[in-house]
Amino acid sequence: MLVLLPPSETKSDGGSGAPLDLADLAMPQLNAVRDMLITEVGRLAADPALSAKVLGLGKGADAEVARNATLRTSPTRPALERYTGVLYDALDAKSFTKAQRAKADARLGIGSALFGAVRAGDPIPAYRLSGGTKLPGLPTLSAVWRDVLPDALYAEAAGDLVIDLRSGTYQQLGRVPGAITANVLTEHPDGSRTVVSHFNKHHKGLLARALVLTRAEPTDIRAVARVATKAGLRAEIASPTELLIITE
Repeated sequence: MLVLLPPSETKSDGGSGAPLDLADLAMPQLNAVRDMLITEVGRLAADPALSAKVLGLGKGADAEVARNATLRTSPTRPALERYTGVLYDALDAKSFTKAQRAKADARLGIGSALFGAVRAGDPIPAYRLSGGTKLPGLPTLSAVWRDVLPDALYAEAAGDLVIDLRSGTYQQLGRVPGAITANVLTEHPDGSRTVVSHFNKHHKGLLARALVLTRAEPTDIRAVARVATKAGLRAEIASPTELLIITE
């Protein structure tokens, strides 16, 4: 299976890996677009004030812009260690054994505005670019990626089940037909349910962790629901491609 995670706005600094080499990334069919975007983001970084405006940055903008100015020369680290935040805290990759980390590298992909998508082990630099950003002189990022990313993800899945946990913005960069999605809902005492906002990423991180650690190889949504339930999540099947995670 291929589990697609959203990226995060927050990213760890530094790294011990060599500077970015696009040849080291999965899905090489995306490299032409990756290279173009890296060039454009670097060009934008030459104007810090404009960068801050385009990227929607506030306090700390200088550090974020500096990251984008050195995309081709700064150190890299595996994508699973680069992205941080609520979902990645719940995934807790730091606790994985060597064998579990190998499973994570084999099962996890991560959406990216800059790279389209990467595998968990792909070495990438720190950067700042959101899926909803519109770079000067270019169409929207969804328009930039939509002609290449869906086919790349389809090929990367190689016929296996895809569980797409990306947010809507990143799904729009490249959808995978037939992929299973997950929505997190809170059930109230009166039985009504509402969409979870704050804990959405947390529960998706727990689901991703369960899918990494399971010995099973799910081939349909029923099997995914069983993995979630075994991990202590309350899962319901809403449709052949939509899983609900219910919280209280």
